[in-house]
Formats: sequence, C-alpha cells, structure tokens
Amino acid sequence: MNLTLHVWRQSGPSDAGRMVTIDAPGISTEMSFLEMLDVVNERLTLAGDEPIAFEHDCREGICGSCGMMVNGVAHGPQRATTVCQLHMRFFHDGQELWIEPWRAEPFPVIKDLVVDRRAFDKVIQAGGYITAPTGTAPDANAIPVPKPDADAAFEAANCIGCGACVAACPNASAMLFTAAKVTHLGLLPQGQAERDSRVLSMIATHDSLGFGSCTNIGECSAACPKEIPLEAIARLNGDLLRAARRRRRRAPRDRR
Repeated sequence: MNLTLHVWRQSGPSDAGRMVTIDAPGISTEMSFLEMLDVVNERLTLAGDEPIAFEHDCREGICGSCGMMVNGVAHGPQRATTVCQLHMRFFHDGQELWIEPWRAEPFPVIKDLVVDRRAFDKVIQAGGYITAPTGTAPDANAIPVPKPDADAAFEAANCIGCGACVAACPNASAMLFTAAKVTHLGLLPQGQAERDSRVLSMIATHDSLGFGSCTNIGECSAACPKEIPLEAIARLNGDLLRAARRRRRRAPRDRR
C-alpha cells in the first residue's frame, strides 16, 4: 500500500508542535502499525531526517505504552485493540492517516507521539497499599470470594493504564482508569481495610492533577483496549459516596 501520513512533530515540551506530511509507499498489509512506523523511521534516518518518536515496549497489547490517536480515535479503528496489535490490513491503499499523541493537560508531550503519563502513577500511589497480612499463598478456597465479585475484580484488573480513556474523553477524565484501580481492590476481602481511604485519596489526587470530571459520555469505555465497562465508574461513585458519609459521621467523634 501507498499511504500518506500526517504526523504530529514536536521537538520538546516547550515547542509549539505541528503536523508534518510524510509519504509511506510500499507498506505491507502484514505489518503491524508500529512496524509500519519503524519502516518509515528507517527511511527518514537514511534521508538524514529526524525519526518519529513514539513509545512502545512489549508490542503484545499488555503494557499500554504504545498509545496514540489514529484518525482521531484512541488506538485506531479496531475495537479492543492497542496500536501495537493494530495491523495495516485494516487500512487501504491511498489512505491518509492522521497520527497524534494523547491530548490532555496531565499528559504533557515529551516529543512527537510520546507523552508523560506519570500522572497515572501518582493516582495509583495515592491508593496506598494493602495492610492485610497475606503471608504465603493461601489455599484456593481459604478466602471465599463470591464469583460475581471475583469476575468483576479480574475484569477491572485488566486495565493496562494506557491512557486511552483520558484521550477519548472530551473532559480528559481519568475516571475509568481510577475506577478500575479502585474496583479490583475494593471487591476483594484483602482490600477492605483501606477501602474508604483509598477511594478518597485517589479521587483527590485525580482531581488535583488536572483530570476532568466524568459526565457519563462513555467514550472512555468504547476506547479502552481491555474493554473495562462503564459500570466500574458506577462502583467508584458508590464507594466514594459511602466513604464520604462515613468520614462525616466520624468527624464529630474525632473532634472530641
């Protein structure tokens, strides 16, 4: 295939940035999207031009580092697929591709398509840790967990922290990410001791970092490559309301 790429080029965080048009002839339909960018970068390097900076690691759809916008869609046109698992057979000869980084204030652009996603680390760190002593691995049925809770916790734990939910949300909200991290611990027995403090701290950190509020548009769940459902945000809201009520009840006793 012969493609025309419109790629966001930005030399650093302080640079204004711009869209640059790059021809990409002879692209095999067997390539992944990142392999296509590798080929383009080889040609740019041989021509003496600066290669396109983009982030990647596992290329197996499990690390979340490869995120970028492709034709205005987080991770591209294939549902439940990361960019590294997106293949060129889903595009056609002569197509124009617009490739941009995540757009969110908490994700400043480092260079070209690479953004700083350390804000997610700060949200996770705000959740603290599990104080329940677990010791060695328990027997399979030693801690009874209802099957629906176990399934929902596992589903939420699939979140890879790629940031597609933030990039797709018109409010740049990270509520789906935060909800996934709160949910997979809050549904399990080991996570109960810090359940209230965890959700209060993570939401406060989420807001302080500049992520927007959730208005239930649903783009986050639609863009999520691991298909974290919107119900996770409902669970987050329930935990948050319960924790806030309990904190208000404790406040008079704490003052005494």
